[in-house]
Amino acid sequence: MRHASNPAGRTLAAAALLLACTPGRSDSARSEPAASQPSAPVAATAAPAADQPGDPRSSRSLGSASAPITIYEMSDFQCPFCRRHALETHPQLVREYVETGKVRVVFINLPISDIHPNAVPAAEFGLCAARAGRFWDAHRLLFRHQSAWGPLADPGPFLITLADSLGISREETVRCLEDPAITAAVRQEGEGSVRAGARSTPTFYIEGGLLVGAQPISVFRPILDSIYAERAGSGKR
Repeated sequence: MRHASNPAGRTLAAAALLLACTPGRSDSARSEPAASQPSAPVAATAAPAADQPGDPRSSRSLGSASAPITIYEMSDFQCPFCRRHALETHPQLVREYVETGKVRVVFINLPISDIHPNAVPAAEFGLCAARAGRFWDAHRLLFRHQSAWGPLADPGPFLITLADSLGISREETVRCLEDPAITAAVRQEGEGSVRAGARSTPTFYIEGGLLVGAQPISVFRPILDSIYAERAGSGKR
């Protein structure tokens, strides 16, 4: 297994079996190194201005802005491995690290449209939910119902029905989905994620390194605990 260190010398260790969606490949597990060094900081090239009031993507930040660790999650709503992370590992990260003030999670769209034709419409719906302040509820519903909307020739009508569950008016949702700024935002995030070194989903940028694939909480814990201990020891909290 190859390990890759970030600029501060930390190593992001991951399992050799990479559970990730990759352009041009079917959605299947493959044996490859799962940790790598980013070519550029995500914060500069891929992350949205998640804390700016009024930004349609502002509610995609989960946790305290003062948390000592930020995880940028680059994800595709139609990717089955992103779904696995969202439904299995993400809740554990929230309980153990977000709710304890140690970690802040920021969601970044990286739709792989050549193998997931409905990933872009889902990402646009997610941004519209974010504009209405309901992103994380939409995040949960999109992944939970992935098998329903994913195979559809036109996922639009199904996605609109999710607005009812979110308490967002259908008319408001349709107007948002017709906004060119939403389409542009999804495209820009995907391009930025690729520039940052992401080649598959899910990919996580954690304080200078990339962690690739739907890893279990047991992979995240030593990475996050090490960074937190280092920063707590140096007073950077």
